[in-house]
Amino acid sequence: MSYSPGQMTDIEIVSLIKEKDIKGINALHEQYGNYLLRYVSEIISSRYFSEVALQNAFLKVWNNIDSFSSKKGRFITWVINISRNSAIDVMRSKHYKQSMKLISLDAIVHQKSSFSFDLKVDNMDLREIVTTLDPKYRELVDLVYFEGYTHIEVAEELGVPLGTVKTRIRKAFGDLREILS
Repeated sequence: MSYSPGQMTDIEIVSLIKEKDIKGINALHEQYGNYLLRYVSEIISSRYFSEVALQNAFLKVWNNIDSFSSKKGRFITWVINISRNSAIDVMRSKHYKQSMKLISLDAIVHQKSSFSFDLKVDNMDLREIVTTLDPKYRELVDLVYFEGYTHIEVAEELGVPLGTVKTRIRKAFGDLREILS
């Protein structure tokens, strides 16, 4: 019997996966992949981590297909539950938590509305104000905001971890807020 993706029933997909035939998982991806990715993306906002969660879900389906029973429910419902659990597992992972911290710091540093320099700096030279910072913070602000370096380039230039660069820039902005208030 020949199967072609997009035309299989759930029963045929389950049968192929039980036989460890890659066509089954390919058909699952073809028929439900976009829907499942959207579903997982509602749980995890990061596209990268949503894809990781979905990949883990497909792997769990592949490895645990024998635990599926059509008597207990529909195949797609079973796959959705596995996908949801995979998303939760990813969100609990150390890698995800560390990445979200770095993204949060980056967003804080680049969020112009939270730093209202333009209101208080009217006639002052911003470079002059930055010179009052601690030298390690001043250097970072100079490189990123006056020289146009990326955070990664600054980390490489100074030989410090990327997280340290982001933390110091955040601290520099906190110090600048105090200076300006």
